Amino acid sequence: MRAIGFTQNLPITDEHSFFAFFEPKPTPTGHDILVKIVATSVNPVDTAVRRGTTEKLAQPKVVGHDAYGIVDAVGDAVSLFHPGDRVWYAGSFKRPGTDSEYHLVDERIVGPAPQSLNPAQAAAMPLTALTAWEALFEQMHLSIDTPKANAGKTILIINGAGGVGSMATQLAHLAGLTVIATASRPETIAWTQAHGANQVVNHRQDLVPQVQALGYPTVDYILELSNLNQHWPEITSLIRPSGTIVSITGSDTPIDLRALKQKRATFAWEWMFTKSFFGTPDLLSQHDTLTRVAQLVDAGDLITTLTKTLSPINATNLRQAHELVESNRMIGKVVLTNAPQ
Repeated sequence: MRAIGFTQNLPITDEHSFFAFFEPKPTPTGHDILVKIVATSVNPVDTAVRRGTTEKLAQPKVVGHDAYGIVDAVGDAVSLFHPGDRVWYAGSFKRPGTDSEYHLVDERIVGPAPQSLNPAQAAAMPLTALTAWEALFEQMHLSIDTPKANAGKTILIINGAGGVGSMATQLAHLAGLTVIATASRPETIAWTQAHGANQVVNHRQDLVPQVQALGYPTVDYILELSNLNQHWPEITSLIRPSGTIVSITGSDTPIDLRALKQKRATFAWEWMFTKSFFGTPDLLSQHDTLTRVAQLVDAGDLITTLTKTLSPINATNLRQAHELVESNRMIGKVVLTNAPQ
């Protein structure tokens, strides 16, 4: 089968930064299903892995952590899917990625794809939907099914126009929260408002006076999606006593958790790959989440965050997609697809 990979960290404009190669078509066993990839998106995690490669690799590495595809074959323990099923998923950080013709993935982190979206629209959503869902409904312990109970609760989403932010604003809005999102350009402000933000503040300026000017001395929840170190003083100032902060971005330097002691606030990391990386007992929850998200999409309650489609899936288009993500100016998601446009 054909795959696209890299062996070293080269400038993304270098024609050798990604290249096509051939490797054997895998055979699924156990809980694995073999998926024929129809569309795949590029996420910041993909660019981070490539740019974080310090030495030349002996074998090409394939990234890609979002897919829409058709089940080609199933392992002997598979019970959730059959050949011909159309599926979507975000995959595992420990295994080769979705930038390939066929891809092996554990059925327990795969969901049935929405029927109302085309392949590119669907492939834009799994990783960001899972990340936002787990942050809101697992780490913050909110419920999407009790919007009346959540009425009056406030959430600040830092970087509302990115991939995860675009999903988190929608999900938090559906859950009944008052959503304050950050954006800095007219087009990103409009985007966040269109995806469920009640108010928008500028993350290039001090967030504290902006949020307080809206009438909120503190907020109940903060979802940090961009530059934790930069925003940490604002976060600790704005979180209410006993509030909850969730971050997905990591930290280059230690953060001062003591700043949360007086407020007894909770801080948690969200990494969508944790369950598949460690094989946790709740692995099947990602299948359940993707199934629920597909239902919300088909009901018209959630919309895709696709903004750029490139076709076909090849090395040239993959380089272009990575360049777009690395620009840090992407709104929504970029997807590569082999499906007719």
